[in-house]
Amino acid sequence: MESIDLLKILAAVLALAIAIIGHEIGHGLVAYIYGDTTAKNAGRLSINPLVHVDLVGTIIVPATMYFLPMLLGGESGFLFGWAKPVPVNMATVIRSGGYNGAMQVDLAGIVYNFTLAAIVSIAIMSMSKPVTTDSLFYIFSYIFVFQLLIINVVLGVFNLLPIPQFDGAHVVMHLALKYKINKVAEFFYKNERYGIIVVLVILMTPLKDYLLLMPVQTILSLLLTS
Repeated sequence: MESIDLLKILAAVLALAIAIIGHEIGHGLVAYIYGDTTAKNAGRLSINPLVHVDLVGTIIVPATMYFLPMLLGGESGFLFGWAKPVPVNMATVIRSGGYNGAMQVDLAGIVYNFTLAAIVSIAIMSMSKPVTTDSLFYIFSYIFVFQLLIINVVLGVFNLLPIPQFDGAHVVMHLALKYKINKVAEFFYKNERYGIIVVLVILMTPLKDYLLLMPVQTILSLLLTS
């Protein structure tokens, strides 16, 4: 494996860690603002990556998405994954901030991802594309910033989808409860255990082109031409 390939893998892993750990800490911080200390007490507001590792979402899925296309003779795939969900006592949040507070907790990770992507897009537009004569440090920096941009946009878009167990579904649940549309909330709650199956179906089928890649490409185009 060439040094550039190793730099790409290292940059992608580091960018994914920053994206998913910050996403989860965002949920915990907003919940803490509304009086819920569950995440803090569990040590989940830490930036230590080990406390956020999820076997499937942090290791298996990212490795499969990245390396499987290479094993099949193609280019490396895009990196995607998630961390172990931060524990939140939503009852405490709702008592303090109502369902609007609950939805702010739900959206905190998505806001983090899109905000970081916007900041990173400014940085990458100020950088010149590396050439072979550039230092390995500069090449790594460019790849890292580019990966950080892509991964955060992918995570932001993905988590907006109303997939049971994930952020988009939680927003829909709390919005439904706010307006007393209990049947909708019950549907998502009862089907949370199937969320991972929905994720795998999306990632392993052409659905990912329409639900993930197309909106991701649109947002990237907007960020990099603004």
